[in-house]
Amino acid sequence: MEIFGIGIDVVEVERIASSMAEFSDRFAARVFTADERAYCDAQRRPELHYAARFAAKEAVAKALGTGIGKDLSWLDMEIVRKPSGEPEVRVSGAGQEFIQRENIGEIKVSLTHARDYAAASAVVLRR
Repeated sequence: MEIFGIGIDVVEVERIASSMAEFSDRFAARVFTADERAYCDAQRRPELHYAARFAAKEAVAKALGTGIGKDLSWLDMEIVRKPSGEPEVRVSGAGQEFIQRENIGEIKVSLTHARDYAAASAVVLRR
């Protein structure tokens, strides 16, 4: 496999918390899948987990070179946890079509968060 692209993103946790407070379910439903919302809402500080997933989706969009738009929407990406705790990206819809068209074999992501910031990186590998 060869590297197709890499991406990184940093998010202020307060920015995501403010969007959640101001736009409530509309923001969350536009950016996060139902399973992502259930996971984040079950955590002690949901805003940290929302921010990390937001950063991961941005990092993936950068690594794919698509941004968020016609080839990849917010809901085309889902950040889930493997049983080991390792984060994983599941891609569907137009994003899956793009991945197949570009012969993408794997997307690796790493997430982190602290009190005020969340960050993520992504590496996209082509077959």
